Amino acid sequence: MVSSRMIREKEFSLSDSGTVLVVDDDESTRSMIIDALQDSKISPVFEAENGIEALEIFQNHPCDLIISDIKMPGMSGIDLLNEIMKINPAIHMILITGFPTLDLSVSAIKTGAADFIAKPFNIDELLYKVNLYLREKKMLSDDLKRDRIDSLRLRDKISELSKKSYIYDRIESIREGNEQVFEDMVDLALKLVNGESCAILLYDAGNDRFEPKVVKSSIHELYSHVILPSLNSVFREAVRKKEPILMNTHGHTQMVNSLICVPLKIRNTAFGVMTLSRKRNGIEFTQKDLNFIQSLTRRASLNLENKILYESTYSSIMDTFYSLAASIQARDYYTEEHSIRVTDLAVRTAKVIGIPQHDIESLKIAGMLHDIGKISVPDQILLKKDGLSEDEFSVIKGHCATGEMILKPVLLFEQESRIIRSHHERWDGRGYPDGLAGCEIPLNARILTVVDSFDAMTNNRPYRRAMKTGEAVEELERNVDKQFDKIIVEAFLKIL
Repeated sequence: MVSSRMIREKEFSLSDSGTVLVVDDDESTRSMIIDALQDSKISPVFEAENGIEALEIFQNHPCDLIISDIKMPGMSGIDLLNEIMKINPAIHMILITGFPTLDLSVSAIKTGAADFIAKPFNIDELLYKVNLYLREKKMLSDDLKRDRIDSLRLRDKISELSKKSYIYDRIESIREGNEQVFEDMVDLALKLVNGESCAILLYDAGNDRFEPKVVKSSIHELYSHVILPSLNSVFREAVRKKEPILMNTHGHTQMVNSLICVPLKIRNTAFGVMTLSRKRNGIEFTQKDLNFIQSLTRRASLNLENKILYESTYSSIMDTFYSLAASIQARDYYTEEHSIRVTDLAVRTAKVIGIPQHDIESLKIAGMLHDIGKISVPDQILLKKDGLSEDEFSVIKGHCATGEMILKPVLLFEQESRIIRSHHERWDGRGYPDGLAGCEIPLNARILTVVDSFDAMTNNRPYRRAMKTGEAVEELERNVDKQFDKIIVEAFLKIL
């Protein structure tokens, strides 16, 4: 028997909103979801801490929607989904996991899950989906009273839209390069339509031939060396007409009995094909299967186009900024060597601290360009061989804000522009240009502050000789919690 502790019904009233069951072994997550549902006037709401208790509650209190974690003791969310589908396959179920994988996601959707959300999740997004599925549930219930056939068609359409939504989300989540896009396309295609073999072939128009990019098949050698070459005429037709092909044939065992071929296009130019053959269960591919593959290829091609455009734009902008930096280096050779050394030391220090890779990439850019604002400093100040006056030093200090101003119009470099602006701030708040203190200063800027100062101290300048390494280290340690962040200094000293 489920203890009363495990069922919570606040404001129990059979409202139009629908009944929701929340299943999660983590009490804080469970409570957060329940409170958010009730704040949104969704009631009644039940709760359980694992699949076994949830199943018992569901049998006594039929629900319209279930929100369940996947990894739980006793009975997992996937096992609960299977049991719920046996009792009532019309139930909407949203699965939540902290360890999403492609196999798990597709398996959950094909079993009957309405949606699949990865932790950490946005509670507003979850509430939106809950309201959406409850409305769909009510719409289906109303339709059942009028016309059961139309209702089932609607449910099928809803399932199709959910699967297409997953395709979009999965492709958009790919952050690696184009190679990973192709790999994920093939993996996802095989699972979506239960295919046996799948390949992406890029079209070499100059030589009129297809080069395999990714090939996956349980009969790999036969598929790669016999079946694919025999289908070149089909591939050429798909590329020439820029239209998909669905073929179902019956013949010799060596022949493909079911085939999908979809052209891959960027700006209406076909650059290759995705082809699938032989459905695993022996059933022929359908028009719906073809529609799913078309959705996948269209979204993936758009993703590839955006990546190519981004990389081209990014490369062009970086070339412009490096040209600006080179104009400073032409005036002051020290700036170039200094930027290279600072970037190297900063990246090595960041790795000791353990900051994420995307932040390290930002640090590389900011390190190389941190003095780009010196383009506005006159030669008589930048190259002066003796000490600077107070007014001259004020001009030098302006290079931080100028560097930010140069990068700021480019949204791609928002983070880097903040780092460049703040790399002369001090831990005690006595730096420039904004007088930031402590953790108000961006972490990457604090790293640059330490390595920039060390490199400046240990290299000759026109107005002073370089310190020895030991002297520079002592200077860093003397200024911990004054000019420098102690954690950064300690990490930096580990790499020397």
